[in-house]
Amino acid sequence: MESSMSIKDLILDASPVVQGVMVILLLMSIASWAVSIAKSFELRQAKKRACEFDDLFWHSAELTFLYNQVSSGQEAESGSARIFEAGFKEFIKLKKQGVEDPTDLVNGTQRAMKVAFSKEAESIENSIPLLATVGSSAPYIGLFGTVWGVMHAFAGLGNMQNATLSAVAPGISEALIATAIGLFAAIPATIFYNRLLVKSEKVITQYENFSEGFLTIVQRQSHVLENQKKDL
Repeated sequence: MESSMSIKDLILDASPVVQGVMVILLLMSIASWAVSIAKSFELRQAKKRACEFDDLFWHSAELTFLYNQVSSGQEAESGSARIFEAGFKEFIKLKKQGVEDPTDLVNGTQRAMKVAFSKEAESIENSIPLLATVGSSAPYIGLFGTVWGVMHAFAGLGNMQNATLSAVAPGISEALIATAIGLFAAIPATIFYNRLLVKSEKVITQYENFSEGFLTIVQRQSHVLENQKKDL
């Protein structure tokens, strides 16, 4: 009796629909774990590289030299580095085109940085919504498998003259496994989603702070260039 009521036997004896639900939930669980592990490593590296570049940026005496290093690939790639490269490249381009108005220089640099920032934020947040999808939908998919399994179990009782608990228990048990697997997939996915969401927001905030700091320097430099032009 114990062997017939084992989880393995209950899964193998389940109806094809319930088994299909279990396979879907298993694939969702594997996908959520893979995304969680990969994204955790990615966010850890992104924050580390952002901190390293921020420190290098604020200790650089000459931003042109730093830009040459970043554009030539001598510095480790980071979101902050790419935002800096895009902004400084536009700043240099505008100066070469003869733009001298500080407002135009700042606005042009800011637009370029916004585009780069949007790309970095999108990359940081990529795949995280998958965890929210698994966390919210897996329990309902499992519940569907359970409802279907219970219907299948009670439908089989119609062919029996004497319906007993021992006759219906295996069918209900195998149906409830679908809900258990759904929760097994949803709970870790929800935990990882909340955790990774907080980490991604911290990295994005770090990019925002860097962008504001760099833009302040560009604004200051633009006014210096304007004053030098007036003195001449």
